[in-house]
Amino acid sequence: MTDDEIVNENNAIAKEYKELLKISYRTLSTKDKKLIRKAFDVAVDAHSEQRRKSGEAYIFHPIAVARIVASEIGLDANSIAAALLHDVVEDCQRYNIKDIEQLFGESVARIVNGLTKISNIKKDMNVSMQAENFRRMLLTLHDDIRVIIIKIADRLHNMQTIQSMSEDKQLKIASETLYIYAPLAHKIGLYNIKTELEDLSLKYTEPNIYNDIINKLEESKEEQDLYIKNISKVLKKALNKEQLKTEIKGRPKSIYSIRRKIRDQGVSFDEVYDKFAVRIIYKSELKNEKFLAWKIYSIVTDYFRPNPIRLRDWISAPKSTGYEALHITVMGPKGRWVEVQIRSERMNEIAEKGYAAHYKYKEGEDQNDENLESWIGKLQEVIENPDSNAVEFVEQFKLNLYAKEIFVFTPQGELKSLPTGSSVLDFAFSIHTEVGAKARGARINGKLVPLSRTLKSGENVEIITSENSKPTANWLDHVITSRARSRIKVALNEEKKRIAEDGKELLRRKLKHLKITLNDKTIRRLVLYFKVNTSLDLFYRVGIGIVDNKKLKDFAASYNSTFFNFIKKRITSSARKNINDRDEFTSTFDKLVFGKDKEELPYSLSKCCTPIGGDKVFGFLFSATHNLTNNINEFVDSDFDETGTEAPSVLRTKYTGANFSQQVLTSALANFSFKFNQNNSLTIKNILSLNSRDLVIIRQGKEDVNDVPIFDEDIRWFTSNRIYSGQLGGEHYLPSSKIKIGWSAFYSDIFRNIPNLRNNPI
Repeated sequence: MTDDEIVNENNAIAKEYKELLKISYRTLSTKDKKLIRKAFDVAVDAHSEQRRKSGEAYIFHPIAVARIVASEIGLDANSIAAALLHDVVEDCQRYNIKDIEQLFGESVARIVNGLTKISNIKKDMNVSMQAENFRRMLLTLHDDIRVIIIKIADRLHNMQTIQSMSEDKQLKIASETLYIYAPLAHKIGLYNIKTELEDLSLKYTEPNIYNDIINKLEESKEEQDLYIKNISKVLKKALNKEQLKTEIKGRPKSIYSIRRKIRDQGVSFDEVYDKFAVRIIYKSELKNEKFLAWKIYSIVTDYFRPNPIRLRDWISAPKSTGYEALHITVMGPKGRWVEVQIRSERMNEIAEKGYAAHYKYKEGEDQNDENLESWIGKLQEVIENPDSNAVEFVEQFKLNLYAKEIFVFTPQGELKSLPTGSSVLDFAFSIHTEVGAKARGARINGKLVPLSRTLKSGENVEIITSENSKPTANWLDHVITSRARSRIKVALNEEKKRIAEDGKELLRRKLKHLKITLNDKTIRRLVLYFKVNTSLDLFYRVGIGIVDNKKLKDFAASYNSTFFNFIKKRITSSARKNINDRDEFTSTFDKLVFGKDKEELPYSLSKCCTPIGGDKVFGFLFSATHNLTNNINEFVDSDFDETGTEAPSVLRTKYTGANFSQQVLTSALANFSFKFNQNNSLTIKNILSLNSRDLVIIRQGKEDVNDVPIFDEDIRWFTSNRIYSGQLGGEHYLPSSKIKIGWSAFYSDIFRNIPNLRNNPI
């Protein structure tokens, strides 16, 4: 770059920074501005050598993200600073999280750390792994919700500047945006951002359809503008007559919404009648908002005939996102249906800014982002079931985010919001876990109904409970909310464990009667024999009576059979072929295998250790044995002279002494395995064996009966053997080429020591 280009670029960066401070939704104090300035300086320093794909300085990206956070979402100074710093730790080795905490405090560091973790998630992976990693991202919500909000802002700017990337990257990022980020923005209440994300994603996932809709909208834009102008003119005159301060806007339907309606309803573009809406935004004090909304409704319907089945009152019962408005559909000029949205200025800000605007209007409360905790509480229902399949989890998450809502009443008159299609059971669990778990039936508008009954808006629901009622597996067929499903699964698992505990004791007594001891070896044989995956399944079946006395007697008959090993192999092979029923067999095994040979290892998992898919895992096995054996044997021996065949033998020499032997056997096994990520792992195996023997013979000789010493003898014999074997290996998968590389290195050492026999006189 030339000197002039550098100067121009620096001026542009400075201009963007000043604009950032001007457009902030919140009023920034001097302290806030100092914090943001410090973050800006660190970001400029960290990204000084970086450029984006488009060629512009990288610092423009974090500034743009911070602008979205500041103006379109309306978060606080800490969030703006974190947005400026969101790529610093990841891209610059000069800064780490500890540095960020020292410079900006714990709050900013926590947000930046969360954003860094999300950025480190691998992108080139299958759907299952993508889903697993999105689950991991969502599970960070309890740390700080602002992590997700800033990530949405980051994704929005990436989508706005995606044109500089290759086509495959564009398609991948756009698909990912539709998959998770647009639903998240919808849940948070960021309508404008959600709409832009959807439209931009459609532009790159279905460019032909996108361009076709754009062209048709452009063709009808002039006519549409004139139509809205005529309606607005009539309504504005009537509203001014009532001295109402209002602003009337025409809002075209989003391109993605039009596309979805065409696809879901099987209609053409021309058959989509609500391609635009009229929005009436009025000024009002908080206490008069509802009154004025219905007054405006009355004025509108005086001039245009309403469609009674298209009335949506989200003022009396706001959406779970915090959205409030009155929606009506009226017959406009030329016989065309037009949607009219009635909002106060406060409602409009909440619709556009989400919860940041919502808390701005909280009277008499602290307006910092701690209030977002209530939003986290609402979202927890969606992510409460971390034990489910990852793909199922994300799909369920999206379902809960996008689901249309119904509103039902408790007997006390409290209004409850639930997804459309919710059952009585969903409602029961939304009240309280205990209410759901003990539900027996319900009364809807005073009439008895079953738990499976689907609810409708406006119904009054009373749950009937019983202490004897318990969740059953078929309850899962009658619920759609994540909260209800997770609570039912937990209850079923607890019940299964309770029955299994009773079943284990029952099994122990029955086997004792059959002269068989219940131990680990016996359990493994039982698991194989009855074709189950885990000991828990075995005990559960005993507890519910599936494994009865007759079957146990059959097992006992084969227990000592010489053909057991053959049968075991056949059973193992058959069991693996027949595992196809998810409800019949659990998805996890209570086994730990090691290495290519799948050696079974005993293991234990601490209660505090809860790894999830994608976590770095370090496993190790260490085993050592030491055996010391001592043996002392005293002896008396004699030599005789033969004097003749008939004469007695004559004692010539008598020996006394002792044999002392010692054997030491030491062995050790140490195996380590470290999985760096999905594609790379390292294994270290070590085996050491030490075997030594020390033999000492002490003899003392004496002459005949006079006990005259003849000699002393000390014989020592020492042997030792040492065997060591070590192996270092690794496996690496290259996704780009789909090549898997495995390597190993071996080292062995054998040593044997056998000294000569040594005679050492004492």
